[in-house]
Amino acid sequence: MSTLPPCPKCNSEYTYEDGAMLVCPECAHEWSATAAAEGAGEDARVIKDSVGNVLQDGDTITVIKDLKVKGSSLVVKVGTKVKNIRLVDGDHDIDCKIDGIGAMKLKSEFVKKV
Repeated sequence: MSTLPPCPKCNSEYTYEDGAMLVCPECAHEWSATAAAEGAGEDARVIKDSVGNVLQDGDTITVIKDLKVKGSSLVVKVGTKVKNIRLVDGDHDIDCKIDGIGAMKLKSEFVKKV
């Protein structure tokens, strides 16, 4: 009996094979069985800032553009320094805390590594 890898999206252990693809019944994510066997999916992720520097967890960045905070009247000003970032998957790929504002998600295209 072979064990199938868990879903890379939701970590569900109930994956099954459908032809050459693996399928997760919980989140409906499909991925190639050959890519899962190679294991080159998650570790190959590289996030770069606006000028091309590679970002890592724990880096310090600065904001290069005024960013309006959705749902409030606050604005993150140009030059705001953000320490100890955490990289995440998704459209907004940086999780951080900004002094005076709180927890935020930022896009890497609007920041520069210090």
